[in-house]
Amino acid sequence: MTLIPTDLSASRISDAVRDPNREIAASSRILDLSVGIVVCIPCFRRPEHLRLTLDSLVNQRTPRSFAVVMVENDAAGRASAPVAAEYLAVGKLQGVCLVEKRQGNCRAINAAFETAQALFPAATRFLMIDDDEIASPDWLELMVRTAEATGSDIVGGPVMPVFDDDSQPWLARHPVFCPAYDYTGAVPLIYGCGNCLITRSAFERLGSPAFDLQFNFLGGGDCDFFHRGRDAGMIFHWTAEAVICETVPKDRANPGWIARRGLRIGVINYRVRVKAAQSVAARTRVFAQTLARLPLSLVRAARLLASAKAVVAMHPVLVAVGSALAAVGYDPKPYEASKIVS
Repeated sequence: MTLIPTDLSASRISDAVRDPNREIAASSRILDLSVGIVVCIPCFRRPEHLRLTLDSLVNQRTPRSFAVVMVENDAAGRASAPVAAEYLAVGKLQGVCLVEKRQGNCRAINAAFETAQALFPAATRFLMIDDDEIASPDWLELMVRTAEATGSDIVGGPVMPVFDDDSQPWLARHPVFCPAYDYTGAVPLIYGCGNCLITRSAFERLGSPAFDLQFNFLGGGDCDFFHRGRDAGMIFHWTAEAVICETVPKDRANPGWIARRGLRIGVINYRVRVKAAQSVAARTRVFAQTLARLPLSLVRAARLLASAKAVVAMHPVLVAVGSALAAVGYDPKPYEASKIVS
């Protein structure tokens, strides 16, 4: 164990944060540079919920030592930084909080993972949780234990919605909110980083930046990263018991937001497929497949209407339409700061 006071490790922190667009906002009094696990938390204008997220990490039931790297992505307001500093200063958690001055989803996540790898050289497993999520008490232990037991490069777990408005419990089964898998075991792919573990070797194999900046304001940098990992032959595992809960505000439980999310999923799917296409012929096939999915999505929606509400049945149509719109230049940017409501 390498324990050093942060006032003696200022040069080490500086070395870990070489990018002039990043700065350390707070750090714990002691850093254990020998930790093998780091939890990364991108933060943006949710300071009160960040407290719930950090409390859930403080209360993890695990004998393992871990550090946290929080990234404040609102360089002007910095509302998350004082909350992070509070937990670090009293030793509830060890680690750092930095400010990534360049706004955007991929900017923040890259800053977290890159800083975690540089500052904690012994760390081999990097987990992520968002600042609107709460980890179950055994989350970290289950994720790390799975990685150890299976040798997986990437481990995923469910993010279960908790709606501020609980009058529509059926929404939890909508594809926008429902986890990708309902079982524990090997899986071909995971799709989001809100509950994931990624090994250092996975980052090294896929290069830097891990999350492609062309997805910075759209989202989907995680989907692209995991698709590239699959294409590189990486092993994926799902741990259904490693639950994280996501707080869903009322404005995300209305048909308009759900429809826009469906369209955006379609855009992301198209962008990921086109990026992976290595030739004109391959890109032409992607375009043709995108158009073919439009009538097929209508068939799927009609079948779903027999057993699901219209807002659920319309999801495959919206995804297909989003992909088609992306093919002709549609470019939503929900992660621009001006479009985010705190």
